[in-house]
Amino acid sequence: MPIAFKEWAVTVRALAEGEQLITLRKGGIRESEKHFKLDHERFFLYPTFDHQRRDLVRESHQPEMTRALEEGVWPEGEPPPHALTRDGEIPQPDRVRIRAWAEVADHWTITDRRSVDALSPFYVWTPDYAEKRLAWKRRHPLHVVLLRTYRIPRPVTVKVRDDYGGCRSWLEITRDLPFEGTPVLSDDEFERASEEIRSIVSGRVPALA
Repeated sequence: MPIAFKEWAVTVRALAEGEQLITLRKGGIRESEKHFKLDHERFFLYPTFDHQRRDLVRESHQPEMTRALEEGVWPEGEPPPHALTRDGEIPQPDRVRIRAWAEVADHWTITDRRSVDALSPFYVWTPDYAEKRLAWKRRHPLHVVLLRTYRIPRPVTVKVRDDYGGCRSWLEITRDLPFEGTPVLSDDEFERASEEIRSIVSGRVPALA
């Protein structure tokens, strides 16, 4: 069965539009040994609303939160963009649309908060939230995964199953999905951004205090 990488719906939109190039992971409570492992080199991007909150996404991408909601298929037929739970999270839809896949272009682990801050042009979360991803399980490094993302010609609708829930990174999708499509950035654009990211994580570019 096709493998999918589970990430916030707003993040998947940003990856599919070339506005985010990396993801940051430590692993969730439903991961093997509760640590993130990069088990796959190519995978589909599964949009989830688990733990997604408006206050953890930059103001510039708040409109993308509503657009991400519009891509879900909700029980009442219309997305509830303002129907938040008490902790500010968004309920899960009945179905989601998979519109992109990605391949791993590079992978590092970091422990420095300044590096997380310096990488902020390449993700849409608030810097404070990105630092929280670093701070969780402080004894373990943060995985920085550089993704080359491709848009699928025709998005595929997938039913949200109960076993897709919880803090996990990898899912098996129970329907055929095509590794087809075009990269969201040109080769030159991606190479320029990749070099900047590599410079940050390698320490070649001094991170701001």
